[in-house]
Amino acid sequence: MDFTRRRWIGTSLAAGASLPFVPSSLAGGSLRIATFHYDVTPPVGHPLCGGWITPAKSVADPLEAIGFVILGSGEPIVVCAVDWTGLLNEAHIQWRAALAEAAGTTPDRVAVQCVHQHDAPFVCLDSEALVAEQNAGLSLIDLGFFQECLARGKAAVKEALTQARPLTHVAAAEAAVERIAGNRRVEIGPDGRIGRMRGSSCKVPELIAMPEGLIDPKLKTVALYSGEEKVASCHYYACHPMSHYGRGEVSSDFAGLARKRMQEVEPGCAHLYFNGCGGNIGAGKYNDGSPEARVELTDRLHAAMAEASGKLAPKPLRAVEWRTHDLLPEVNPVFTEERELAQVRNPENLPANRIRPAMRVSWIRRVAAKTPIVLSALHLDEVSMLHLPAESFVEYQLRAQAVAPDRFVATAAYGDGGAWYVPVKEAYPQGGYEVSVANCAPSVDDALGVGIRELLIG
Repeated sequence: MDFTRRRWIGTSLAAGASLPFVPSSLAGGSLRIATFHYDVTPPVGHPLCGGWITPAKSVADPLEAIGFVILGSGEPIVVCAVDWTGLLNEAHIQWRAALAEAAGTTPDRVAVQCVHQHDAPFVCLDSEALVAEQNAGLSLIDLGFFQECLARGKAAVKEALTQARPLTHVAAAEAAVERIAGNRRVEIGPDGRIGRMRGSSCKVPELIAMPEGLIDPKLKTVALYSGEEKVASCHYYACHPMSHYGRGEVSSDFAGLARKRMQEVEPGCAHLYFNGCGGNIGAGKYNDGSPEARVELTDRLHAAMAEASGKLAPKPLRAVEWRTHDLLPEVNPVFTEERELAQVRNPENLPANRIRPAMRVSWIRRVAAKTPIVLSALHLDEVSMLHLPAESFVEYQLRAQAVAPDRFVATAAYGDGGAWYVPVKEAYPQGGYEVSVANCAPSVDDALGVGIRELLIG
């Protein structure tokens, strides 16, 4: 395993350290922006969701990686959203490194966030190597396809740079999302433990009847302009983006389909969708998993995107700032490398119960190698675009907004997915699915809180 820090920054700070703000760049003609997109649709037969659901049989709609490069504020800044379930550990590091190389920057100035659809690839390169050693036909990712995606990304960024244009204005707005999100952890027993859970889809009347619970009901949109032309529009909403999955039909699901509707109306603007801190949020209160429900969820999310977009009021962009923070959480003590390896090597286990432990082994080894997760934030005057890891709970997003109440904070989670779920510390004693697969110890709550604060207010 090669988790060497040189892959993402030559002289990285120690875990927990924070980089200072780079000097601001005034927007008087010095800033430029270039947008890019490229196809990341897996071929028929490719594993989906880490290899534990039905592999790709057909493609309902293509998967895309979409992003932008900002030039003129120190070394280039790259932000990219990918229609994949997740990029973990070395896979995330390599993806960022590839885009950085193409943009002429360093990987610490690249944010790559997955949307987390499930009929899509879920990639951990070291786990792929570990399960391949078992000679059991297990696989997470076709390595040739993965490298092809990196090559496409490089080519797309290089081509985009030749068409960079002035970046002059920014706008931000929000809109309420109707009848999509609900907290999954709504049934709590008298012992304080989580009972039945309301997932991405649900058909249990009692769970459906329960309140939405703690969510962030707002979709946020941040748009970047070149003069009067809107060049990039970034939409943020916290909810697992699955209506149904597991049938072998590759799809960007309702989040991607809503984004594509916006793209059709504004073909000259790159529309990006970022999943917020939706680790404990799903659509199960309003979704029965039917094809018809996917259409309804798409309609509702698109309506919020359109409403927020209609409120945008561009203002001259004065300054761009980029900030990073290294996070190296402690391993959840319930997991040990020895026990997880035994699960990987057990031929009696189902594929999911061998691949998931392989991902935990990769995380344990990563932490031992002291290879941190890189958090980042892009500040555009009073607007902040915050990039967090894995399946962070919605509380982190709400806390981020509370930490910087004078700023418009748009949060994207599902960056480096090595940590898997990132619950808040209060959730660990409650148990539940998310806690059972959280690779980090409860101390991650305080550590991530420090990182969020450093990124937003210094």
